[in-house]
Amino acid sequence: MTSLPVVATPADLAAHLDPVRDAGGTVGFVPTMGALHDGHASLVDASVAGSDATVVSVFVNPLQFAAGEDLDAYPRDLDADTVRCAAHGATVVFAPTVDVMYPGGSPPSDEVVDPGPVALPLEGRERPTHFAGVAEVVARLFAAVGPCRAFFGEKDFQQLQVVRHLVAARDLPVDVVGCPTVREVDGLARSSRNVYLTAAERAAAPVLHRALLAGAAAVAEPGWDRTAVEGAMAATIAAEPTGALDYAVVVDPVTLRPPGSPVPGDELRLLVACRFGRARLIDNVGAIAG
Repeated sequence: MTSLPVVATPADLAAHLDPVRDAGGTVGFVPTMGALHDGHASLVDASVAGSDATVVSVFVNPLQFAAGEDLDAYPRDLDADTVRCAAHGATVVFAPTVDVMYPGGSPPSDEVVDPGPVALPLEGRERPTHFAGVAEVVARLFAAVGPCRAFFGEKDFQQLQVVRHLVAARDLPVDVVGCPTVREVDGLARSSRNVYLTAAERAAAPVLHRALLAGAAAVAEPGWDRTAVEGAMAATIAAEPTGALDYAVVVDPVTLRPPGSPVPGDELRLLVACRFGRARLIDNVGAIAG
């Protein structure tokens, strides 16, 4: 077993972090829902490389799950997560209970943190309550951790933009750092939900990355057409019979809305979401307009 401290309350967390700040040091923060994989480990590595102390939170947030989603089945293994955090140099694991995070129960819907307009399209349409839950728990985690650099993976690109909106809107003492998506050799983005894939679904899932790369290449061509690019990505994914496409889009990376009239050199974002059996997978890549 690892000796890495695991704490469950903000007061106990502060006992580890306050001395670091009092000595002029910096704190890095990696918020997770556990079931840590190499993608999470890369965030811990980034934090450790640039911070004097790194806290990793492990909390499966019930507000992020709508009725019928996989809250009860979501993979949990705090011991394994703690071992992985220790192996990558984390300072402390913050693993609060639901009662600690939401004393008195979940907040009324009209008091939940506003995730902002960037939360409305894409995942916001598919999962209308999801980003309100994300914004609520991230705001509470930031309050527990205090001033920090917070590391988020670009795989969940819309979530990253929601967090950036939250920090700006509330003027929080947090520097949000987006980190590149970590992939398997065949291009599949690392995700805790990959454990739900059957062997056949796992073999099919890299089609998401292939569609994104084809879309990015098409966007780089002069005279590209957004509707045609989105259609080509969708057709690529639809040709894989084990997948059920939710969306495949080209968007402005800040608003996540369709871009107006991009000029050559403008940054864009391509995003896809697809269901493979029990697993709903999302992925994205950046692109430069041709």
